Amino acid sequence: MSKSVGDAFEAHALVYLQRQRMRLVARNVMCRGGEIDLVMRDRDGALVFVEVRARRSRQFADAAASIGTRKRARLIRAAQHYLSAWRGELPPCRFDVVAFDTGRIVWLADAFRADDA
Repeated sequence: MSKSVGDAFEAHALVYLQRQRMRLVARNVMCRGGEIDLVMRDRDGALVFVEVRARRSRQFADAAASIGTRKRARLIRAAQHYLSAWRGELPPCRFDVVAFDTGRIVWLADAFRADDA
């Protein structure tokens, strides 16, 4: 998938999450070990690290299932890097997935935990 197509899916996911009353904190957070597509705040104040995935067909696996152990570990490392610069008390955190599967959007809140990797 090209970067421009990936950016379009991220933009669509952002709008979707904002409609769910979440607030954007950061976008495309890069660190040596990985990247976080979106960092959001939910209405309860939790910090949400969002991975956006898209699949054109379900021939091999759906978009959410495509996040394997290695990808989860990279996301967790990137989140730890992001949190290392956090000032003040750390809020509750979670990892969500917004998946686009053959034209439909699926939001998996709390899709996995840091201790799952």
